[in-house]
Amino acid sequence: MSSSSDFQQDRHSFSGSPQKWNDFELPGDTLYYRFTSDMSNTEWGYKFTVTAGHLGRFQTGFEILKQMLSEERVVPHLPLAKIWEWQVGVACRQTGHQRLKAIHLLLKIVQCSAQRDCDLTLLKPLWQLFTHMENNLCHDVAKPGILLPLHRALAELFFVTENRVTELGSLQEYLLALNSEDHLHRCTAQ
Repeated sequence: MSSSSDFQQDRHSFSGSPQKWNDFELPGDTLYYRFTSDMSNTEWGYKFTVTAGHLGRFQTGFEILKQMLSEERVVPHLPLAKIWEWQVGVACRQTGHQRLKAIHLLLKIVQCSAQRDCDLTLLKPLWQLFTHMENNLCHDVAKPGILLPLHRALAELFFVTENRVTELGSLQEYLLALNSEDHLHRCTAQ
């Protein structure tokens, strides 16, 4: 069984007695299966049950965390530093809508956290992605200035984060931590 017709992705192979079969999950909405008999037995074959409609792990986690961060009485009891660290990693690894959702949660955490809760310097990979997008936007003057959803989400995240660190009086340390020494030299030269 696999999630791809060439049986290369998410492949699960079973042989022998039913005790050797394990439950498993496949992403997506399509299951490909192949049954091959070795003709060594005269049994009828195998039976398996497919159940659909479960939310994926990412979506489930996103909904739970979003709800928890929306409850003011719950937030003080959350390990925000750990959640922040994990969520930054998720935002760096994911793509598409999942990355947007992860950035949305980062924004919620920044808005409801105290200074000690979040190591904002962990945002450096996302800052590099954002500055790369900014540079491409500036160099491509032929296209109208419409921002992609990811660009907008990152712009909002860094705008809110910058305001937050300014309130806390640590803007200089934050900016130094996000930028490389080479980038700072170029900015100074400009």
